[in-house]
Amino acid sequence: MSPSRRLRRTRGLLTYLVVVGAGVLLWPTSLGGCMTTVVVTGTSMEPTYHPGDAVLAWCGAPHEGDVVVYRPPGVANLQVIHRVVGGDASGWLTEGDNNRGPDPFTPTNDDVVGIARIHVPNVGTALHQLTSPAVWGGLIVVGVAILVWPGRRLEAPTPPGPA
Repeated sequence: MSPSRRLRRTRGLLTYLVVVGAGVLLWPTSLGGCMTTVVVTGTSMEPTYHPGDAVLAWCGAPHEGDVVVYRPPGVANLQVIHRVVGGDASGWLTEGDNNRGPDPFTPTNDDVVGIARIHVPNVGTALHQLTSPAVWGGLIVVGVAILVWPGRRLEAPTPPGPA
């Protein structure tokens, strides 16, 4: 096998491994994966996180001091991002950095969606807009319009004839 062919195969294998690795790491929990993206909406975690910040969290076992994303037991469609200040796997005591007392919920390990790992300031609002059904609906309408819109027909030039 020639060196250039070996280099192409190696490059292709590395690309494949990077894509598969990124897919595993970034697979969202909503699809059975381990990554959760949260957009901070309140001030309870200031000065650590501010409204509009995006936080990426991955599954794992929390420890005291970790910032966790959890779904409060018995509350539908809500995720809370607060710091673990005590407790254990059977019930964590959580509190916002800007709050004066612990949360009324004591989430268990099953309620914890992820542990905060990456903080990206000020991009949460844009991420939130990208997940809006109105934005996706508008993109689909524009895409369909481009596909079905009648275009100008290019006519073949007529060859010059005798004058």
